[in-house]
Amino acid sequence: MDSNDLTPEVLRSLRKQRPYPAVSLTMPTHRHEPWSDQDPVRLRNVLSEAVHRMEADPDVPKATRQAVKGRLNQAVAEVDLRHKLDGLLILADAEEHQVWYLPRETPESVVISDTYLTRNLVAATVQRHHYWVLNVASDHATLWSGVGDSLHEHRADGFPATPSEATWDVERLERVGNPPSNFMDEDTRKFMRSVDDAFTAVLAGSPRPFYVVGVAPALALLEEAGSTAPSATGRLAKGGLTDGPAHVLAKAVRPLVEAYARDEERQVMVQLDDARSSRTFAAGLDEVWEAVRERRAGLVAVEEHFQRSARVSEGHLIPVDGADGAALGREVQDDIVDELVESALDGGAQVVFLDDDVLAGHERIAAVLRY
Repeated sequence: MDSNDLTPEVLRSLRKQRPYPAVSLTMPTHRHEPWSDQDPVRLRNVLSEAVHRMEADPDVPKATRQAVKGRLNQAVAEVDLRHKLDGLLILADAEEHQVWYLPRETPESVVISDTYLTRNLVAATVQRHHYWVLNVASDHATLWSGVGDSLHEHRADGFPATPSEATWDVERLERVGNPPSNFMDEDTRKFMRSVDDAFTAVLAGSPRPFYVVGVAPALALLEEAGSTAPSATGRLAKGGLTDGPAHVLAKAVRPLVEAYARDEERQVMVQLDDARSSRTFAAGLDEVWEAVRERRAGLVAVEEHFQRSARVSEGHLIPVDGADGAALGREVQDDIVDELVESALDGGAQVVFLDDDVLAGHERIAAVLRY
């Protein structure tokens, strides 16, 4: 499945507790040769590690291990290495398996717990990478849903849009001879207002950062005709992209998306600095864990690839180091950061994933507290 398929309902289902062991495999994938040649080998390696970990775990009965192994083998057989983005996530327990393709790099890891690893899906879908691209021309408008470098056309909610007879006064156009490309024409203004109305309704149901694309006269008319376009996250004055293709449009808007991500990171760092000054700040895994458990965390910032194995003892986290970073045993959480992220979301906190080393001075994770 593509990360665009992740709805709040699906996420809630994935985050529910499951019979032990629930296995999550992650690995980076490569879109192009020669690096893509190593992906099948890497996939076999993470599968072998998962099987070895279950064989060495005394809490996994043989019958359960065989059932989970069968599900993992089915998942691996279903992986289409031609349909690759930047990361792969495989989830499996004794009863089901799922394959997710992610538009962001993920570390190579094996996590065995009583819940699935969801942080990579959360980071790929509900954070800064999800956006809209509204592409307009004088007589045509398309809407695209984006996550990372991946775009696909949104063909619903009135899109793609073309003028209807009610919008265009055909007889008047024939009488005065104004072509549809004339941006001074009142019929073009009516069309832009209808596009703005349709997109406003989409934003109400799925609010995201958005970018508008089109030749300068079309963008100017869209802003004049409606109320939504002036609040765009970014604008690209370039024509010929109304129908994509998706990879060309994604490349064109990439600088705008990256600029927004950098600005968001700066804003988060300002919020953290302000919280330190006002003493509503927590840093480090144990401090943030306690704040999240007490539902005092309003914002949690964590480095994308920060992962720790830990045991919970009397409400505090005890780091546990195992062979190759893998801690065996049911009482140990392979990735306590993932559980922390889930708990933060359950408590209504905003979770933001930042680049590695940005929070090095705060032990890789920090929070702004509500009180």
